[in-house]
Amino acid sequence: MSAIDTRKDPGSRSYVSGTSDLPLIGMTIGDCLDAAASECPEREALVSCHQNLRYTYAELRDAADRVARALLALGIERGDRVGIWSLNGAEWALTHLATAKIGAILVNLNPSYRAHELEHALTQSGLSALVLQGAYRVGGAIKSHYVDILCEIAAELRDAPTDEQRRLDCASLPQLRQVVCLDPELATPGMWHWSDLHHLADSVPAERLAARQAELQFDDPINIQYTSGTTGAPKGVTLTHHNILNNGFFVGGGMNLQPGERVVIPVPLYHCFGMVMGNLACLSHRATAIYPNDGFDPEATLRAVEAERAQALYGVPTMFIAELEHPRFGEFDLSSLRTGIMAGSNCPIEVMKRVIERMHMSDVTICYGMTETSPVSLQTRPDAPLSKRVSTVGTIHPHLEVKIIDPASGRIVPRGVSGELCTRGYSVMLGYWNNDAATRQAIDPQGWMHTGDLAMMDHDGFVAITGRIKDMIIRGGENLYPREIEEFLYTHPAISDAQVFGVPDPKYGEAVAVWVRLVEGVELDEEAIRDYCRNRIDHHKIPRYVRFVDEFPMTVSGKIQKFRMRQTTSHELGLE
Repeated sequence: MSAIDTRKDPGSRSYVSGTSDLPLIGMTIGDCLDAAASECPEREALVSCHQNLRYTYAELRDAADRVARALLALGIERGDRVGIWSLNGAEWALTHLATAKIGAILVNLNPSYRAHELEHALTQSGLSALVLQGAYRVGGAIKSHYVDILCEIAAELRDAPTDEQRRLDCASLPQLRQVVCLDPELATPGMWHWSDLHHLADSVPAERLAARQAELQFDDPINIQYTSGTTGAPKGVTLTHHNILNNGFFVGGGMNLQPGERVVIPVPLYHCFGMVMGNLACLSHRATAIYPNDGFDPEATLRAVEAERAQALYGVPTMFIAELEHPRFGEFDLSSLRTGIMAGSNCPIEVMKRVIERMHMSDVTICYGMTETSPVSLQTRPDAPLSKRVSTVGTIHPHLEVKIIDPASGRIVPRGVSGELCTRGYSVMLGYWNNDAATRQAIDPQGWMHTGDLAMMDHDGFVAITGRIKDMIIRGGENLYPREIEEFLYTHPAISDAQVFGVPDPKYGEAVAVWVRLVEGVELDEEAIRDYCRNRIDHHKIPRYVRFVDEFPMTVSGKIQKFRMRQTTSHELGLE
């Protein structure tokens, strides 16, 4: 791996650049897949345990090519947006690789979305086609019926005629022309079935796909991921081949991932953790990606590690806690493990120690980043002192820069002083999709991405996250943004105002709390608010604690003081 410039001068400023003897990868994701299939055609590339599916690199390339040719048959052009709304599975990975091969922009849709959130993502991205899972089932029972949720937005889908083209005409989603359903028994008449793609591909010669792929450039936009902001609606982070392929490569390098090693990926693919740090790290290092289940299940994850003799395991802290505390934990042989990644939330020191000692993950690493930076900027190294590995988010990644600035003045602060973390380099997004104003707020004229996170750099270049400028809530690895929840609560006719914030939670790190001011003369109880949220927004965002107030604490100038609400609520509930 690369040599890192730690700038150990005690008097130095909080700036560091990552040097490397490894060049950036100058190719598209599709070309990288083709290269891997040529180099190691018989090596396993993907294992989906719950689907009982296995692909060698040659088989994965061939399957991705077939889906890509089918998308061409459906009329998908370079730059068109194609959504994927599904839990983890082989179809997710194939859709990702196929869109990359034809230059379509994959739009990752959170499987927890309800109609309100889905409609915003579909309309804001201008989606042309959508691949969706019919429903999410647990033990045979449907928990989320994705086809029904989509039909809430576009009722025409239920009555769309079946013809050879199956082109849709939805007044509410005018750009959506094609829908492909993974569950044929739940599909409406106007939807294609996943199995139809096999036959559609026959109408497109391989030469046409090759010609399209040859047109692509690695700086082309290839992915949109929606991340909420503290002001306004969720924004579409626009990423390129170059952004995410290189970030996956250097994340894999950060844990010394070797060709042929096997990585268990229980984290969601719709997020950068699964798609970039998982799939693309494996692809770029010619390793094997393993999905233990469609959603997280601690026993299925432990079973996959044992059965597949995996060397690496991913997860957010709550996932590792669930695995360690599972009643059957001691029955599984995890001795093949040596490394992995814990990320997505602050990593408790005691949990890290237990993962190292009880799960044999002596080289486990911590990563820090954000979707806007593809995502990783900092990572702990297996050879770093244990104290640094459990108390910091590591050192700078190759080919990137980090500085910590005074949020008020913009000047770089000395080592050991807290300030806002900023990142610059190949990993910084192109911008927010169709939102130039938000892009200008996030990326300054010098190319620095302002994270909004407070951090401190020590004299060895290790960075610790000390807080957040924004009031983001991190619940079990999920980033929740108060303004987005507040905007939804405002749609309730009885709510005059709502202020959302996080309070401590022993299991998830933080829980959602809200202070609500009702319309005068109207009565409402806590459960009524939670009932209003259910099946309309992601369950992670539903407030656990609700307090009704007549006013909010404010500064003299009229700014609301959420920190006082947090202190008061935490004290009253005994959550300090």
